[in-house]
Amino acid sequence: MNQPLLKVENLSKHFGDAGAPVRAVDGVSFEIARGETLGLVGESGCGKTSLVRTLLRLNAPTAGTAELDGADIAHARGRALRDMRRKMQVVFQDPYQSLNPRMRVDRLIAEPWALHPDVLPRAQRPAEIARLLVAVGLRPEHALRYPGEFSGGQRQRLGIARALALNPALLVCDEPVSALDVSVQAQVINLLATLRRERNLAMLFVAHDLAVVRHVSDRVMVMYLGKIIESGPTQAIFNRASHPYTQALLSAVPTPDPTQRGRRKRIVLQGDLPSPSNPPSGCRFRTRCWKATELCAREAPELMARGNDPTLLTACHYAEPIGVSTN
Repeated sequence: MNQPLLKVENLSKHFGDAGAPVRAVDGVSFEIARGETLGLVGESGCGKTSLVRTLLRLNAPTAGTAELDGADIAHARGRALRDMRRKMQVVFQDPYQSLNPRMRVDRLIAEPWALHPDVLPRAQRPAEIARLLVAVGLRPEHALRYPGEFSGGQRQRLGIARALALNPALLVCDEPVSALDVSVQAQVINLLATLRRERNLAMLFVAHDLAVVRHVSDRVMVMYLGKIIESGPTQAIFNRASHPYTQALLSAVPTPDPTQRGRRKRIVLQGDLPSPSNPPSGCRFRTRCWKATELCAREAPELMARGNDPTLLTACHYAEPIGVSTN
């Protein structure tokens, strides 16, 4: 079996003092193969961005390991970390904040080469900038403009072009379309899918919109209060989800088929997301779960296969599919 491009084992990131730390990421494990897109979903505050920042080493991990192409991300320092970052680039959520308005587009795209000058000779950079702009659906002459002259969707394309400048193996997309209009979202999603096929890119695609994740992802992980509570192939998650939290998320996804509207039971969760500095004992979802029993308070369920599908992993003592397909 081929070695995964990204391998994460028991990764944790805690903030604050040791007495009552905020457990933003708490023992997360997963893998991403070359050319694969893994979707990561969950409510705001569940730890998605903290996980991304820890993987990119913008935050130092508290515990656990993360390896990119066999090299240790979690403990890399200095030049080793800089060289590793050539292989993993990020597309940020807000295209209005992630681009310097005082830098012309050609300088923005060329910025990664200033940190990694050995990637491309200076004489070849103008031609490569033009190729990158065309690759993301813009024109070569756009290199002479400033970010303020572009729409939100065009700015996100510029951010993608900059991320591709170092020819990374892994592209981390942190809610890359949430700040865009719906019609523009589809264009950017289709662009990412095309680039992934053409460049054999692996992607970690973070979003709270399940419809978007379904369109772009090969596999999906569902995160709740710092932990992965369900994961599996996209179709398995959407058609046979067995964790109550995943079922609740899927029940809220609008269906485009008017004949199916009203046929799917809407699951409304009670209560608020607990504090990550004081999570519930046992199963972290039990305070909002209609299936919770004393066992859930006493024992934290393991993420494991609990039905006939060995690829669908669920952390629930009472996991059971209920037919929440959004087809």
